Amino acid sequence: MGDRSESRRARRARGALESEVLAVLWATGGPVTPAAIQQSLGGDLAYTTVTTILARLAEKGLADRVPAGRGYAWRAVAAREELAARQMKALLTRGETPTAVLQRFVEQLSPAEGAVLRSLLAAQPPPAAGRSDAGRGGD
Repeated sequence: MGDRSESRRARRARGALESEVLAVLWATGGPVTPAAIQQSLGGDLAYTTVTTILARLAEKGLADRVPAGRGYAWRAVAAREELAARQMKALLTRGETPTAVLQRFVEQLSPAEGAVLRSLLAAQPPPAAGRSDAGRGGD
């Protein structure tokens, strides 16, 4: 029996359950019950596992619950793009040299991606005085 639980754990990488639940939330486009999520994921997960994952997503600001009958349904709060941006920012701030990481990232962009990035950066307002981002001082 231990082999079965070990094989279940081996099937999903760390964070994979959260990603799978988010994918169901995004696919439905509206509030969905934990039971429906459980079924969408193949029904092999315990209901309590699904609700635990949903609670974790809520703590991270990625999902929220809304009243539905005598229980709750859940919906995604952040779009896929928002989550990807958060992950990129977390990776950037995790390193000791964010500038070097950004440089390597930009070097790997295609010419078209580089043009989009330049356009997006040009459209950003200048930083407010006194604001400090990514180790940049306010003066």
